[in-house]
Amino acid sequence: MSSRPTMTRPGYNQLNRDRNEPRNFLDNIKMNPKFRNAENKVKETLNDMPAILTDLQLKNLDNHKYSCVGNTFLDPIFQPFWRWLVEQIPMNIAPNLLTIIGLIVNVITSTILMLYSPNANEELPRWAVFLCALGLFIYQSLDAIDGKQARRTNSSTPLGELFDHGCDAISTVFVAIAFTVGLQFGEDPWTMFSMVFLAMGAFYTAHWQTYVTGSLKFGTIDVTEAQCTIYLIYLFNSFFGNSIWFYKLPVLNFELRYMPVVVATFGSVSSIFSNINTISKGGKGKNGSSVADSSIVFPVFPLMLFIFLGFSIANKSETIYLDNICLYLLAFGIVWSKITIKLIIAHMTKGEIFLLDSCLIGPILLLLNQYFSYIIPELPVLYFCLVIATADLIKYCSKVCYQICTHMNIYLFKITPPSQPNITSKSH
Repeated sequence: MSSRPTMTRPGYNQLNRDRNEPRNFLDNIKMNPKFRNAENKVKETLNDMPAILTDLQLKNLDNHKYSCVGNTFLDPIFQPFWRWLVEQIPMNIAPNLLTIIGLIVNVITSTILMLYSPNANEELPRWAVFLCALGLFIYQSLDAIDGKQARRTNSSTPLGELFDHGCDAISTVFVAIAFTVGLQFGEDPWTMFSMVFLAMGAFYTAHWQTYVTGSLKFGTIDVTEAQCTIYLIYLFNSFFGNSIWFYKLPVLNFELRYMPVVVATFGSVSSIFSNINTISKGGKGKNGSSVADSSIVFPVFPLMLFIFLGFSIANKSETIYLDNICLYLLAFGIVWSKITIKLIIAHMTKGEIFLLDSCLIGPILLLLNQYFSYIIPELPVLYFCLVIATADLIKYCSKVCYQICTHMNIYLFKITPPSQPNITSKSH
C-alpha cells in the first residue's frame, strides 16, 4: 500500500459546503451532549488503564507491512461483486465500521440459532437458519471490502489489518458453533466439540505461521470456500428443514449430516498440517526464528494449554459440557479469541508470546471447582467464565485500539480528516 498523499486543508468554499450539508442520524447522535459526555468518560477510563503495547511495539507497528501469499479458488470469482459493492459505500464510512457491522450481524444471527437450540439437538425455525445464512454472507462481503474501502479513502493503517483479523477470530467461534447447531450435532456432542476446536486450531495455526514467516498464507481452498459452503448448507436447511440431514445414505450407511463433517474435518486438518509444515521450515527472524526473533515453537504452548483445559474439564464432568453444549463452547471460544488476537498483535508488533493470560481465569476456576469436588454448582461458574472472558476480551481490545489510535492520531470508526496529521501507512 502506498503512502498516504499529502492533503491540503480544504478551502473556505469547501468548508462552507460541509457546514451546510444535512447531518445524518449518526451525526446527530454524536452531537448529543450526553453522548459526548459518555464518550469522554470512556476515553478517560481507557487512558487511565495500564498500557498493553510498549513504545517499541508501537514503533514496530508503524513499520509493519501487510503481506499475504496465495489466492483462493473463489476469490477471483467474487472480486467483481466486491468491487461493485465497495463503490456503493459512501466515502465517509470508515473501513473498520464496515468490519464491525459485519461482525455484529454475524454474531447476532449465530446467537439466535444457539438460543433456539442451546444443546444443538432441537429443530430450528427455517427463518432463523435463513437469517444465519444472510448474516454470514453480509459478514463475508463487508470483510472482503473493508480493505478496498481503506485504499479507496486513503485511510489504510496497520490498525485496519489488526481489527480485521481480530474480528475474524471472534467470527470463527460463532460460525463454527452455529454451523454444528444447524446440523444438530448435540446428539453427537464430541463430534461437535472436535469440529469447533479443529476450526479454531486451523485459524490459530494460520496466524502462528504468519508470526513465524511474516506472511499470511492462503490455500486454493480456504476461508472464502468454507464460508460459502456453510451458508449454502444454511440455505439448504432453510428450504428442506433440519430433518433431511438425518437421512441415511443407502450405500455408505451413515447419516447425510456427516458428509459436511468429513469435508470440514479434512479441510481443517489439512490446513493445520500445511501450516505446521511451513513453520517447521524456519522463520523470517535471526537464525530461522520468528519475526520477533523468538522461538517458532513456543506459540503452540498457549494453544495446547487451552485445548487441555477445554477437553479435561468437559471430560471430567458428567454435566458441564453435555448439558450446556453451546454455552460451554462459546465460553471457551471467547477465551481462544483473546489468545489468538494476542498472537496476531505479537506478529504485527514483533512482540513476545506468553503462556498465561487473564482470559484463563474462568477455565482455571472451573478446573479448581472440579478438583475440590464441586463446592460451587458448575453452571454458575460456567456463566461466570463466559462473562469474565467476554469482559476481559473487550477490555483488552479496547485498550489496544485506543493505544494505537492515540499513537497514530487516527480514529477507530471514523476517517481521519485530511487536515490532521496521519502516519505513513504501509498496511493493506
